[in-house]
Amino acid sequence: MKKLVFATNNAHKLSEVRAILEPEFTIISLADLNCNEDIPETADTLDGNALLKAQYIHDKFGLDCFADDTGLEIEALNGEPGVYSARYAGIECDARKNMSKVLTKLGDNPNRKACFRTVIALIQGDKILYFEGKIDGQITHQPHGNSGFGYDPIFIAKDYLMTFAQLSAEEKNQISHRALAVKQLVNYLQQPEPTPSGTKTPNCV
Repeated sequence: MKKLVFATNNAHKLSEVRAILEPEFTIISLADLNCNEDIPETADTLDGNALLKAQYIHDKFGLDCFADDTGLEIEALNGEPGVYSARYAGIECDARKNMSKVLTKLGDNPNRKACFRTVIALIQGDKILYFEGKIDGQITHQPHGNSGFGYDPIFIAKDYLMTFAQLSAEEKNQISHRALAVKQLVNYLQQPEPTPSGTKTPNCV
């Protein structure tokens, strides 16, 4: 069974990814490595932040690993919160404060178009590869649902009537941005011939 380190301390992300990859792959968490450090996310792109996290673990432990970064991009807010999604309302923010800031800035704007994007950076030996998942949708006027995490209660995926937070974990894992990126990662890992170093996979739109 193949083993991979997922460079995250986010229990929700870990649960989602394990549900997609296991049992074919054993996913080792940072907790399994006794790594509880807050890995810096100082890049100005999703790709950059994902690579920073993966590179940190690879350098520290010498293990093949992957990391992700996700952003909610809202058309009427010129792509905000984007790469700053996790800390949109400030350093001491939480999901509730982040959602509140989004809804306040949007107000009654009729343009609620948005998308979630996830970028995964994989370091495998001396190779660095990227995998991207994207899902379009819209922002609600108020939160709905108690499942999921982050901005899930205010995001409705295209062709759906409920927010991510109203879907079951199984339903979300079929369509989410993270699921799409992880599926690309799986497709790569199952290839008999690895993709050349530095190659970036096509966007999963």
